[in-house]
Amino acid sequence: MQIFKKTTSFDFMSKRKFAMVFSTLLILGSFYSIIDKGLSFGLDFTGGTLLEVNYPKSVDLVNVRETLSKAGYPDANVLHYGSSRDVQIRIAPPKETRSATVDKKTQKNEKTVTEAISDRVLKALIQVDSGVEMRRQEFVGPQVGDELRDDGGLAMIYALGAILIYVLLRFQWRFAFGAVFALIHDVVITLGFFSVFQLDFDLTVLAAILAIIGYSLNDTIVVFDRIRENFRKLRKETPNQVINIALNETLSRTLMTSLTTLLVVAAMMVLGGEMIHDFSIALFIGIVVGTYSSVYVASSAILTLNVTHADLIQVEKEGAEQENFE
Repeated sequence: MQIFKKTTSFDFMSKRKFAMVFSTLLILGSFYSIIDKGLSFGLDFTGGTLLEVNYPKSVDLVNVRETLSKAGYPDANVLHYGSSRDVQIRIAPPKETRSATVDKKTQKNEKTVTEAISDRVLKALIQVDSGVEMRRQEFVGPQVGDELRDDGGLAMIYALGAILIYVLLRFQWRFAFGAVFALIHDVVITLGFFSVFQLDFDLTVLAAILAIIGYSLNDTIVVFDRIRENFRKLRKETPNQVINIALNETLSRTLMTSLTTLLVVAAMMVLGGEMIHDFSIALFIGIVVGTYSSVYVASSAILTLNVTHADLIQVEKEGAEQENFE
């Protein structure tokens, strides 16, 4: 049974000015929050100590946090991984090591600090439960965190640049601008959401941002393919009408793809545990915003740039008619 059996006839472009105002407000709000509050970078980017301990039986994270708070680590990030008996603890680096220069002396000091923190944490946990075992301890230096953060930002810029070149080669320059503008729109709003609610931004969230770029681009390319095809077929309709027809023709595919993906992401968000919770939130926000931008932002952008039928007419090669005749 088909849910969307007939092609719809929504007039999307009649609401494009309202949509552009709405998107502009979201983008400005996101920029304001990012500048004012910034992003709450996780230990992947700030550096710190990572500990993994195992309990003989299931443990309540609230009790673990209380124990660490009494031991002098009230800001420790505590979560389950693998099972309810395995606990991962992340502790930010001491202030004196956050801006240190990378040399042998610094590395030795960092190792000493890590061992001291591990010993204190393990001692505090054993006082509450003698069966606690240390499974792993690792230190991420502040310099490594800075490199990861900078490289992550460059990865997003390179991805957007490569997409711009790809769309320019496949479509017309107006389409390339619309696609990249829609992707920037999706990324900025997702980052703004994380800034407003001060959710941890770590490597998993960065991976989600890159996945959002790929997902949103795929959605936009499907819509653009149909718009280009309709511009070549429907010569008498206005650009506004052509885009509306293309959006309605691809609407069922867009909604079904987004809804089925959102169901999987929602399951990850609810049942996946704290390890991938922020990753799932980033994907959920990105898919919702990406679906909206494919319909309104990317399509509205090419209409604002005055795309016409003449821009998309295929130029016939000389002698093509003669070859067809033969």
